[in-house]
Amino acid sequence: MASIAVFGANGTVGSAVLAEAAARGHRVTAVVRDPSRFDVARHAGPARSGGVTATAGDVLDPADVAGVAAGQDVLVSAVGGGDGPGHLALIGPAARALVEGLRELGGEAPRLIVVGGAGSLETAPGVRVWDAPGLPEQVRQIMHAHGEALDYLRTVADVRWTVLSPAAHLGPGERTGRYRTGLEQLLTDARGESRISVPDYALALVDEIEQPEHIGERFTCCAL
Repeated sequence: MASIAVFGANGTVGSAVLAEAAARGHRVTAVVRDPSRFDVARHAGPARSGGVTATAGDVLDPADVAGVAAGQDVLVSAVGGGDGPGHLALIGPAARALVEGLRELGGEAPRLIVVGGAGSLETAPGVRVWDAPGLPEQVRQIMHAHGEALDYLRTVADVRWTVLSPAAHLGPGERTGRYRTGLEQLLTDARGESRISVPDYALALVDEIEQPEHIGERFTCCAL
C-alpha cells in the first residue's frame, strides 16, 4: 500500500486516478484549492472514502508542493490533464514548481508522475501529432506546452519523474482493464484508432505506481 498525493484531484483525470488508487487500497490525499468543498465519498466511492483525505495546496508554489509531498511515496500531477483553455498557463510552471518543491525534500522526496499530453508523440519518423494539419491553434499551443514541460523534465536528474502520455483521444468510457504501452510513438488499437478511456488511463498510471518501469522517461498507453 502506497501513500499517494494527487494535485488536480477535482479534474476528470485526477479524480479517476484517485478513485483507481483508492479502490486498490492505497492511501490517497486529494490536493485541491478548498478541501471543505471536496466530496471524498463522491470521488472515491463510499466504500473507499476512509482511505482518502483532502488538503489544500497550490501546484505553482514550491513550498506548498514540498509540504504536500512530505511523507508521501508518490506525487501525481493531473494539472493540465483536461487540456481546457484555463490549463495552458499552468502546464510549464507547474512542472517547474513540482521539481523545485521536491528538491526541497532532498533524498526524502517521493516519486513524481505527471499526466502528459499526446502532442509530442511521433506518428512517423520526425513527425509528431502536433504537426497534423487543421488542428485548432489553441489545441496546438496546449500540445506544445506539454511538450515543453516534458523537455524540461528530461533535464532533471535529481527527481524521480515519469510522464504518462495518453493516446490521441482520451475521453469517457468503460474501465476495460486492458491497454498497451509504448514510448515515443503514438499507439493505435486493433481498429487503427488512437484512443483510451479515462478509467483505463488511470489504471495504467496506478499500475506504474505499483510496478515502476518508467522512471526518468515518458511512456504512453492506448486501448487494445
